[in-house]
Amino acid sequence: MRRLGITRRTRRPGRTRRAVGAGVACAAALAALTAVPAQAQESGQRTPHWELKDTGSTGVRFRGLAAVGRDTAWVSGTQGTVLRTTDGGASWRNVSPPGAEELQFRDIEAFDARRAVVLAIGEGEASRVYRTDDGGATWTESFRNTDARAFYDCLTFFDRRHGLAMSDPVDGKFRILSTSDGGRSWTVLPSAGMPAALPGEAGFAASGQCLVSAGSRDVWLATGGAARARVLHSADRGLTWTASDTPIPAGDPARGVFALAFRDRTHGLAVGGDYRPDQTSTGPAARTADGGRDWRPAAEPPPAYRSGVAWLPYSRNAALAVGPTGTDLTTDGGRTWRTVDTGSYDTVDCTPDLACWAAGEQGRMARLES
Repeated sequence: MRRLGITRRTRRPGRTRRAVGAGVACAAALAALTAVPAQAQESGQRTPHWELKDTGSTGVRFRGLAAVGRDTAWVSGTQGTVLRTTDGGASWRNVSPPGAEELQFRDIEAFDARRAVVLAIGEGEASRVYRTDDGGATWTESFRNTDARAFYDCLTFFDRRHGLAMSDPVDGKFRILSTSDGGRSWTVLPSAGMPAALPGEAGFAASGQCLVSAGSRDVWLATGGAARARVLHSADRGLTWTASDTPIPAGDPARGVFALAFRDRTHGLAVGGDYRPDQTSTGPAARTADGGRDWRPAAEPPPAYRSGVAWLPYSRNAALAVGPTGTDLTTDGGRTWRTVDTGSYDTVDCTPDLACWAAGEQGRMARLES
């Protein structure tokens, strides 16, 4: 989408023995995070907080984030930048594709410490997809958009082979790319099963979470910029879609749903609002319990625009939402939210071993610690 200064999934393998052990070790941190402050103090628990990790990239804004585990994470952003850590953020390796300095990598999906797919957004040939199989030592460009009308925003994977990428509407409908070989090649899906876009409707390339998946076939697409902020759902990997309205603010090119998170094929969260810092965002969060057919507003929403959201692993009710003015926590499935941090972040992601990462402007990267 031509916004945010321009002219998101099931990507993790099954839990390993190491991940199980790490999950047990991190259980106390999860309990502390979901406890109310008074309970945490009475039990002697430290308050969980974002611990900044020095990326050495203060001139870069990171909107793409792929958290593999407590030790391994990938992040992508402006100036064609891709970084990777394998030691919990103590050090970062610049693994940016060569010659990509003019690109904006707004989404990245990683399968492990060596394999990742990154999306560059923009009009025409600025929209590209790259894949690495060696930890970023080398990259292969697997897709370059040649349609001047297309503008790709987000991508997601159902598993290590099957994934989708989405573009703003072309000929009145959102355009969907599909891969069945892990992002090595891509094809445009037929548009017959896609409902017509509303006037001015598009996606927000704000956090890599405007296209998300859960399970082997379900995928959701977030929209904004039109009279109504909608979520589109497909249960057949992008061949056919249905659209539902959300209560998130709309009616302006700067408003809509910016990010989605689904913990299974029925329970989901949506966040957004108005990204302009001088505008208020009333009611920037919603929830669904039926796969996105019906969306209900949060009774106590975040206080401002939020661009990223993630469920805490192994929790039925806890999730984090992030934005330029802070981080919010829900412990009741999105009904109510409370602010737990005031730092600026654009995107958030949590892993099976109970690690949560966040990334944003001025090279900010952090991991949740207790």
